Amino acid sequence: MADSAEELEPQIEALRAEVRRAMAAGDRPRARALRARLRALEDAWDEAVESLAPDAPAAIPAPREGGSLLPLREQVHGALTLLTVPAAPKLIAQVYNACFGGDINSAKLTSLRRDEERSFRASPFSRPYYLCAALTADRLAPGRGLLAISTWPLERRIVGALSPRVDFLTAAVSIAEHVDRLPDTDRATARLLWLFAENIPGAADGIGSAKPDTVIRAARAELQTHEPADRSHREAAAARARAQLDDAGQLFGNPLRAVAAGTDS
Repeated sequence: MADSAEELEPQIEALRAEVRRAMAAGDRPRARALRARLRALEDAWDEAVESLAPDAPAAIPAPREGGSLLPLREQVHGALTLLTVPAAPKLIAQVYNACFGGDINSAKLTSLRRDEERSFRASPFSRPYYLCAALTADRLAPGRGLLAISTWPLERRIVGALSPRVDFLTAAVSIAEHVDRLPDTDRATARLLWLFAENIPGAADGIGSAKPDTVIRAARAELQTHEPADRSHREAAAARARAQLDDAGQLFGNPLRAVAAGTDS
C-alpha cells in the first residue's frame, strides 16, 4: 500500500496543476471535471495512507493530563465532525472539552480560519481537509464566526435564514446520539446535552436533566417543520456559489465582493 500512496501523489499534483490551468483559462466545465477526478484520487490517497497506520482502538487518542495530544486544528475538526454542522468557536470548545476531555480556549480559534485560508491559497488542496467558513446564502460571504470543514458538501456549509435553527437541531441529535453511546454519562456531557435540550420544546422532563432519546425525538420532530425549506434555500445558494466562485471562494467566501443573490433565492 505504501507504493500505492507514492504512485498517487504525482498524479494528484499533476491534476492540481491542470485544475489551475483550466481555471486560469476560464474553462469552468473542464475545471469541475478535473476537480471530481482530483477528489477521487485524494480519497484513494487517504485510504492508502490510513492503511499504513497500525490499528487503533479509537479515532481520537485520549488526552494526556494538562491538555490534548492533538494540534488545535485537529481538535476543532473532531468537534465539528461530531456536530456535523457549522459552529461558532464557543460551541466547538464546549463540545470538544465535554466529549473528548480537552481544554480548548475558544479565543484561540479566532485566527484559525485565516491561517487555513492562507495555507489553501498558498498551496490549494495540499491538505486532506481545511477548516473553512460557512457561507451566507444571500451574499455568499463568510458567516461571522462560523467554522466548517472543507470536505462537507457545499450545501451543508451554506447558512440561510432557517439554517441556524436547523443546524442547532441537527447538532442536538448528533450530540444526543454520542451521549447515548457512552457507557457512562459524566457531568460534562450531561451539561452539554442539557444546553441543547433546554432550547428544544419537549426535549427534557425537568430543569437540568435530559435524556438522549427524548432530545433526539424532540429535535427530529421540529426538524420536520424547518428542514425542507432550509434545504431548498441552501441548494439554490450552493448552485450560485459553484457558478460564481472559484475554489477558494467556495471554501472561504469573498469578503471584498458580495455576490448578488439570484431571484430564485
